[in-house]
Amino acid sequence: MDQVIRARYVLAHSEGSHVWLENGYVAHSDGVVTEVGTGIPASTAPVLDLGDTVLTPGLIDLDALVDIDHLILDAHHSTEHARSLVGSVEHWRDRPADVLTPRQRDTLRRFGLAQLALHGITTYMPIASEIHLEWNESADELRRLADLTREWGLRGYLGPSYRSAVGALDDDGRTFVERPERGEAGLDAALEFADELAENDDDLVRPVLLPCRIETLTPELMERTAREAARRGLLVRLHSLQQPWEREVVLQRHGVTPLDLIERTGLLNDRLLIPHALWTDRNSQLTGPGGVDLARLAGAGVSVVHCPLTIFRYGDVLETFNDFLEAGVTMALGTDSFPPDLVRGMDVGLHASRLLHGHGSVSLGDYMEAATTGGAAALKRPDLGRLEVGASADLSAFSLDDFRDGVVEDPLRTLVLNGTARNATHTFVAGRPVVTDGALPGVDLVELRKRAQEVFEELRRGYSERDGLHRPVEALFPPSFPVRGAQSPEPRQG
Repeated sequence: MDQVIRARYVLAHSEGSHVWLENGYVAHSDGVVTEVGTGIPASTAPVLDLGDTVLTPGLIDLDALVDIDHLILDAHHSTEHARSLVGSVEHWRDRPADVLTPRQRDTLRRFGLAQLALHGITTYMPIASEIHLEWNESADELRRLADLTREWGLRGYLGPSYRSAVGALDDDGRTFVERPERGEAGLDAALEFADELAENDDDLVRPVLLPCRIETLTPELMERTAREAARRGLLVRLHSLQQPWEREVVLQRHGVTPLDLIERTGLLNDRLLIPHALWTDRNSQLTGPGGVDLARLAGAGVSVVHCPLTIFRYGDVLETFNDFLEAGVTMALGTDSFPPDLVRGMDVGLHASRLLHGHGSVSLGDYMEAATTGGAAALKRPDLGRLEVGASADLSAFSLDDFRDGVVEDPLRTLVLNGTARNATHTFVAGRPVVTDGALPGVDLVELRKRAQEVFEELRRGYSERDGLHRPVEALFPPSFPVRGAQSPEPRQG
């Protein structure tokens, strides 16, 4: 559908950078932007006037939760308590069944995808917890997610997860239950799925390889992933450089650092996306400013997916966003947990970095670039992440017309400091509306939320089944305050 979309503030792209247009418009035809400007457009297509709104390129989330989050359960616990939520060796060695039925997992996916859309995300690369699975995601589950992505009109980069081992707890602490053959079978399924998507050649759903965390993979599986990705031209996202425990385990098991292992296995190249990258030798607890890891990442063309809201909740801050940019590393953004709110992520990331590293450690504009052009660069998609002629008509609109949004200073600063991604009212992917007036047309959100709550209760119960001490749910997740049962009032005496 041809259309002209007007807004009070349009974040356009000109001469290689974003620029603000006040009282601007974007015209699109056949899914492509045909005009961006102010005044009277040449297009005679129907006009959608969004009023006091910030219109941006569609936001790109490359570590996007398509799940019902477990962070709400584990982030607030003490370190010792959180370790108990990993699962016992006995549980994993007994080869447990999935906690959820396929129907319940479908609810989980629908809930997660709806949340992404309603928070202004137009392009996503999914992350889902394997905690509740028998081992890893199935290709059939990702096929259903691909169908849903097409049905709702979002843009997804999809692949089933796979791993050779799972973290577990025994009497001596953290260890692993090893199943190398499961990792190889998982990659087989992922490659079959990738080949199916490539054959379909659907621009909305593209294949990627999504192995699990680096410490759960054998070097052989990493090497094979690198070879197959190169042969097919696939992106690979690998959670790594994430925490000191990961570094210690990789050094202990393989005699090299995680980044060295990535390079040794052939994955260190411009197709690699690394979520978090908190634990490089640039970290002040290691080499510090003299570290060389950022230069190695930049030299190889690796993209880093920064998830500021999630890492802040676990007590971490990136050292530092600007250091990565100045080294030449492509920076993208992800949410990784609930809510999938890149606006809140920008707010938290900006202020946490300023608190620890000073006001010059990051700029809000750099964060917005990461959510748009940075994500597009990581995906090798120069047609995404910008509003200019010839780009894909992927757009996100955030209203500023609520009294509680306050007065407008700079449109982006006002949105980030005063609002959240819940200000999203409309999104478009290749010109097709996805979110309209803050809703997903045809989706019963009330019923979906009710079903999601039921699934969440099943997920919570699953922690008790995995716990080595067999503690009940109430002991694992105590309430913030004591709960008193409601009592019926006694009848009044005449």
